[in-house]
Amino acid sequence: MALVCFPEEAPDEAQYMELTYEKGDIVAIDGKPMSPATVLTYLNKVGGEHGIGRLDIVENRFVGMKSRGCYETPGGTIMLRAHRAIESITLDREVAHLKDELMPRYAKVIYNGFWWSEERKMMQEMIDYSQRNVNGDVRLKLYKGNVTVVGRRSDDSLFDENIATFEDDAGSYDQKDAAGFIKLNALRMRIAAGKGRDLLED
Repeated sequence: MALVCFPEEAPDEAQYMELTYEKGDIVAIDGKPMSPATVLTYLNKVGGEHGIGRLDIVENRFVGMKSRGCYETPGGTIMLRAHRAIESITLDREVAHLKDELMPRYAKVIYNGFWWSEERKMMQEMIDYSQRNVNGDVRLKLYKGNVTVVGRRSDDSLFDENIATFEDDAGSYDQKDAAGFIKLNALRMRIAAGKGRDLLED
């Protein structure tokens, strides 16, 4: 029996929900505390009703063949979108980038069956460390196969509206500083150009 309906058959009215995070894990939905298993069960049900999470992909198997897979992951699709949203305001930039580089390797290790391996445990320590301040709420809109982030908030947010304006930021950002920054970052290209190298060549 299919978990996910066709988007065309999903309700004509959107459903909104709010996920609450503590250290990167969902602990409540719409204010109601839930265990991890209950969260996934609930999101699978609601996501499936809204036509979310049906995938048709071609995979590269560990043994060397390509294999087509049709999957239904309504809960996982919702969780990924929301988790990215709360991370976007709570993770340091370089930590976020490093975690993004790590995730394909982490997924590959699990996909190939090495859950109990030392490398998986090592990566898990890094991921858990990155999630220490991933706390807050994400508001989502579910509608005909789509999951849209419509709000996010956190007491651990690194977003500062006063700085992000680039204007009235009490001196946090001075546009004159950009000139030196750009000049330094272009140094290697100016050196190459001085050696007669055409940087536009293939």
